[in-house]
Amino acid sequence: MPAPLDFYFDFSSPYGYIAGRLIDDLAAKHGRTVVWHPILLGAVFKTTGMAPLTTIPLKGDYMRTDFPRTAKFFGVENFTLPDPFPFSSIHAVRAFTWLQPDEPIQAHALAKALYDHAFSGHPINSADAVADVAASIGIDRDALLKGIENPAVKDRVRVETDASIALGVFGSPYVIADGEPFWGVDRFDQLDKWLGTGGW
Repeated sequence: MPAPLDFYFDFSSPYGYIAGRLIDDLAAKHGRTVVWHPILLGAVFKTTGMAPLTTIPLKGDYMRTDFPRTAKFFGVENFTLPDPFPFSSIHAVRAFTWLQPDEPIQAHALAKALYDHAFSGHPINSADAVADVAASIGIDRDALLKGIENPAVKDRVRVETDASIALGVFGSPYVIADGEPFWGVDRFDQLDKWLGTGGW
């Protein structure tokens, strides 16, 4: 069976959200599965020297136009930035990291639910907001709130973010297919062809 695709994303990334709506179907088209890896772009930016796109002069204004336009281009409707934006995704990442080892299917569902909630205009920058979304899909709210404060979970988030950076991950979305990296949802056509042809 072909190796899974590794999908790296930050919950505060609009392009990551769009990619998250597409990646599973794209992989399935080629007989692949997907391993979802949440990352913290704040930690990545410390390495790259970058900043959130909307905070950069001139580029920020462009991005606020491009986000919804790109969403519509890929068939993702009702795209709305949450307020505040950008937002801290630490609680969302910890929630996924807490849930994933024992309940990978639920963790995957949670990632999608959190993304959908955030980019329909609702902040997920607090532990309570993340827990509310989790509860809406049947995850124990109190257990999640306790889990995201577990020191082992916090340590694992740091370790996995560092490991992503060590692999060369510098943005969201970032997909690694058979060792080949693809950055950005605008590279998904290339990724599709690569998977279909074995590369060029």
